[in-house]
Amino acid sequence: MPIAIGFFVGHAYAILFVWVLVEQLGLPVPSIPLLLAAGTLSATHRVSASSAVLAVLAACLISDSTWFALGRRFGNRVIRLLCRMSMEATTCVARTEGYFSRRGPETLLFAKFVPGLSTVAAPIAGQTGMSYPRFLLYDLSGSLVWSLTFLLAGRFFGDVAKRSQGFFGFLSHFAVVFFVLMVAGFFVWRVVKHRRFLARVREMRLEPGELKAMMDEAALDGSPQPYIVDLRHPLDYQPDPRVLPGAVRIGPDEVARHAERIPRDRDVVLYCSCPSEESSAKVALQLHRLGITRVRPLRGGFDGWKAAGYPLFEYVEEPGIAVPDAIGTETLLGSA
Repeated sequence: MPIAIGFFVGHAYAILFVWVLVEQLGLPVPSIPLLLAAGTLSATHRVSASSAVLAVLAACLISDSTWFALGRRFGNRVIRLLCRMSMEATTCVARTEGYFSRRGPETLLFAKFVPGLSTVAAPIAGQTGMSYPRFLLYDLSGSLVWSLTFLLAGRFFGDVAKRSQGFFGFLSHFAVVFFVLMVAGFFVWRVVKHRRFLARVREMRLEPGELKAMMDEAALDGSPQPYIVDLRHPLDYQPDPRVLPGAVRIGPDEVARHAERIPRDRDVVLYCSCPSEESSAKVALQLHRLGITRVRPLRGGFDGWKAAGYPLFEYVEEPGIAVPDAIGTETLLGSA
């Protein structure tokens, strides 16, 4: 038995526990190759599949419970931190909040299968006020399905490989190489995907100062104001429910259905609360494909506009209307 495999077999459950724990705590280290390897070795009875599952569930219990508690206490701050750590920040917040809006706690049953969704599902569950026993039931059920899927897939591959002693010997001899290649391929794919996306974001985004100048110029010459769309999820309104002047609220998943409401003859500005304007950029690219070409994401999103001291307004339910709040939001923010 090669030394590397012997070491893994001797410490399989500790390695699985630590590796999955680190991944679920937010570091982008893929667990799937390790689960497949453990499943493959279980075909030779060197690793117990049931013990491997218990190690994975223990890691998920600790990490997910930690993020659930932090999400309940700190809300959006924790979620943004996780999204910055995630290599799937391009879909991290918007996708997870959308799933929770449509499916509620059932989202936790499949969250670990979806990149980005798995990163922030637990803290968003805490932010929504879900009870811990209910969270635990759904989260552990989802973790069990996730771990069994890849352990059994590895077991199936191991059972097939055992039929050819030559192939199985070759596989055992180069198992470490295959594992390293799988992990490296995972990182390369995600890095390339993320960099391509961010390159498109940089080409399209609009600075808060540029948007303010456009709004001031439109007010002076009587031309239509830029059409501003607030893409934030309702959970993001809890820390600050105000919006940019004249902004309308349309969820990222609803934009395509309401594309006819978005004008083609003036500038359209999108903003969200995601790191690097990911949701805004994604929707902007979607609208470009629908023929709405004068659309750009706002750099820094809602937080960037607010940090610049520009006016914010209380939102009125009628589409496209926002009014100043009773204590003079614009004056207060301008002097902050």
